Amino acid sequence: MDEALLDHKLKEYLQANKQNFEEYLLNQAVNVREKIDDILKVGDIDLINNAHNLIHLIIDGNEQDKLSAFSRQEGIAWATFSLTLSFKLEWIQAIRRTMWAFIQKYNNEVQLIAIDDFFELEKQINNQIDYFLNEFFINYSTYKDALISSQRKEVEALSVPIIPITPTICILPLIGSVDTYRTNIMEGKILNEIGRLHIQTLIMDLSGISKMEIEVIDHLMKIIYGTSMMGCDTVITGLRPDVVRQMIQLGIKFDQETKTYATLQQALNQYLIK
Repeated sequence: MDEALLDHKLKEYLQANKQNFEEYLLNQAVNVREKIDDILKVGDIDLINNAHNLIHLIIDGNEQDKLSAFSRQEGIAWATFSLTLSFKLEWIQAIRRTMWAFIQKYNNEVQLIAIDDFFELEKQINNQIDYFLNEFFINYSTYKDALISSQRKEVEALSVPIIPITPTICILPLIGSVDTYRTNIMEGKILNEIGRLHIQTLIMDLSGISKMEIEVIDHLMKIIYGTSMMGCDTVITGLRPDVVRQMIQLGIKFDQETKTYATLQQALNQYLIK
């Protein structure tokens, strides 16, 4: 049988048995079946409709560009809404099994497929499904990595919020836990912002810090030294008693140029209220 004619007749058969196909597919994908409504609500992804679209693209072996675009669309959608990959894999494999079950029914009910046509059909369908899965995972991974990188940059920006209060004075309120990774971000951003904004005084408020390791204290001192090298005075406010005790035990002390105040309000009164 002509390949195009076989593809056409097979699509007609699947369309005529659409409801039975969907029921069979849902029985094959037990875990996904319970999540179909949730996936539709979360990501506006209609798994049933997308399954029919995928099947038509798979049967049309010459629709590679459309199949590639569809896999990209699906990969980005699943990455955007952080949907479970195991559900996607189960769903595609269920589609594969369902297709072959209905091809068998088509062969039994409608027309006998010649052995050569069958092997060509097997190659076409399985290769297309494998191609879709490969492209899906590549697009998912690529978009997810870009999304994580973008989110990390946003978090990094929020974790070191340098706030200008005059053309030459800025505040850096630090909140939460400060570890080595965060101090590395601080160092780069502080030095860059001093150069970009021509900051002359940086008020660093530490009252909101919940935890600070010894290595972090040492790194913080180096950052303060770096700001001094760039012509910026550092003012420290809100030092907690436990941090001060650690500094005393380690023999760490601020240089004479670094001023300290008990609270941020005291520093603002000193530098802003004349």
